[in-house]
Amino acid sequence: MAAGMSSYEWRFDSGRICLDLVATEEPTAKGHSQLTDADQLAHWLTASGLVPAGTALTGVDARWVGRFAELRDSVGQLVRAEIDGRQAPQALERINELAAGAPPGIRAVRDTGGALVRALSAAPACEALLAAVARDAVELLTDPEAGAGLRECEGDSCRRVYLDTSRGRRRRWCSSEVCGNRERVARHRRRAALART
Repeated sequence: MAAGMSSYEWRFDSGRICLDLVATEEPTAKGHSQLTDADQLAHWLTASGLVPAGTALTGVDARWVGRFAELRDSVGQLVRAEIDGRQAPQALERINELAAGAPPGIRAVRDTGGALVRALSAAPACEALLAAVARDAVELLTDPEAGAGLRECEGDSCRRVYLDTSRGRRRRWCSSEVCGNRERVARHRRRAALART
């Protein structure tokens, strides 16, 4: 993988891998979009846990990036439509097509310390990884309890969708540490500005 991977600002706090993929549509704090090249996608696949750490991802290329971006857009459209009580038939059809594929096979292997760890049964294939994410979206959206917890972040400049599993389902932000903190700082600044006037 290319140097500079650590500069990617991945967050995996949406509650589901399909929602974490949707979160990659958001620009980073530096204003750069995410998942725009093969190196970024390969890093995301590993960081998300979709493929085990150490898995060779030499096949990831621009075609994979386009396919994952298409799935990201379809999941985003469908999830937001569900939150808003609308339908998104084309997005639903695309997700169902991808979910029909077989996800990657997995197996247990011993690591150098003798512990059992997860490995893929074969080299990762784009279709299989897309199927795993699409299946996660189908499982999420067909589970009434989970679906009731879908939320869009109330942060001023955030469009992240997350699964609210908090007690009482009163969570307002995708992350209390990120968007919640920004809101608290903004509130403090507004109060300080009013106090000065």
